[in-house]
Amino acid sequence: MIFLPAVMAIPTFLLGKKKAGIAKILGIGTTILVFLALLLVVILFSYGSPGFQFVDTANWAGTFGLDYVVGLDGISLPLLIIAAFLCMLAAAGSRDLISSREPEYYALFLLFETGIIGVFTSLNLILFYVFWEVVLIPMFFFIGIWGGPRRKYASLKFLIFTYAGSAIMLFGFVAVYAWTGASGGPSFDYTVLITRTVNLALPLQLAASLATFVGFAVKLPIFPLHTWLPDAHVEAPAPVSVLLAGLLLKMGGYGLIRFNLLMFPAADKYLWPAYAGIGLITMIYGASVAFVAQDLKRMIAMTSVNHMGYVLLGTFTLGSLGVSAAVFQMFAHGLAVGMLFLMSGYIHEHTGTRNINELAGLRGKMPTTSVLLIFGSMAAMAVPGFANFISEYQVIQAALGANYLFGLAILAPALTVGYFLWMLRRVVMTPPGGPKNELVRRPLLILTAFLIPLLVFGVYPSPLLGSAIKPTVDHLLSVLFPGGI
Repeated sequence: MIFLPAVMAIPTFLLGKKKAGIAKILGIGTTILVFLALLLVVILFSYGSPGFQFVDTANWAGTFGLDYVVGLDGISLPLLIIAAFLCMLAAAGSRDLISSREPEYYALFLLFETGIIGVFTSLNLILFYVFWEVVLIPMFFFIGIWGGPRRKYASLKFLIFTYAGSAIMLFGFVAVYAWTGASGGPSFDYTVLITRTVNLALPLQLAASLATFVGFAVKLPIFPLHTWLPDAHVEAPAPVSVLLAGLLLKMGGYGLIRFNLLMFPAADKYLWPAYAGIGLITMIYGASVAFVAQDLKRMIAMTSVNHMGYVLLGTFTLGSLGVSAAVFQMFAHGLAVGMLFLMSGYIHEHTGTRNINELAGLRGKMPTTSVLLIFGSMAAMAVPGFANFISEYQVIQAALGANYLFGLAILAPALTVGYFLWMLRRVVMTPPGGPKNELVRRPLLILTAFLIPLLVFGVYPSPLLGSAIKPTVDHLLSVLFPGGI
């Protein structure tokens, strides 16, 4: 799953230069193969077991503590699922929405898939960092080459923000490596360091926690480090926005849980009110700004800021309910926002605009798409029956349990419902008008595919939330925080 896309990127580019159609076939076909491999992992995964599974190791540069170590547990499994699923659907959607330089596009797409799967499975800090940086390369070119009129500005801003955050994160990793070296041989392996960092002096834990927090928070992103995100989304082509919001933002949330929360428990007992407070501010700010957005894509981008605030708030409640809900929120949000972003691309292509006021009467032009837009909006609004409702409800419940002041979090879903209804009232609930220009069957099936897991896990979340995520979180928190906060 990790290296097949990178290997296939080479023939995709070379053969695609001779015939563009081959690039599409190899690019989409490779993502399907990776998804089929994922299904095998899902079937063979030992649910209820909190440890790492499918662990694979290889010698790299052991003298410096560098080894190739990858594996899965209940925290990384949901993110691996949406990585393979969204890459497959975004690649299929690219067939309709990407028409220039296709060999380069699909080769970079496969490189991105290798990077994102590597991020969610790496158990060595430097290996994690390598895959983290690999993801940035294709995303920079996606925005800079296939983006809109301000693509150069958006791609450069994306690179500066995310690379600066990566550098600070790497500093934290190297500091942990240096400070824990006296406890044994030098190592960047996660399973080794997680046992050593518990014994670090509090000032050192605080410094490392702050450094890694900044690096992950830029990618999440949090307020006020979020300004690169709306520009990147507005300029990026729709399938790339699926990857950007559905997967790239989850790198920050995953990093906060895997490396910040679980490696620096003593520091978290002091810093959690600040971290959780930033999450609360991000939730309300993102929802408030989405209210005034006139561009459909910018509105969806700001809802991503809003929903990633839930991840930060849930993570730093330091309880099983909040952390488990944060992981489930990343899974549900990736599906809902991925559907909305891809749909915005199809709507733009068929109507020539993304301006919400100019999309009035859409149900006359694209009736089936309008129905899907309503369902996608319901998922993003966390309507009961969708997986998003379970994750957001549990985050707020956990936040109230941590401190009653976090009851302000209830403002975020209220605002979310408000701006989505505001959008639907202007786009869908206006008198139908204009010639009918509906999507053909294939795009409609792609968009519908996003809804299936949202509804399945919204009605019955136990196979993922109860059998995979919660056992792992319960075990880790019971070891790191035996007495609670």
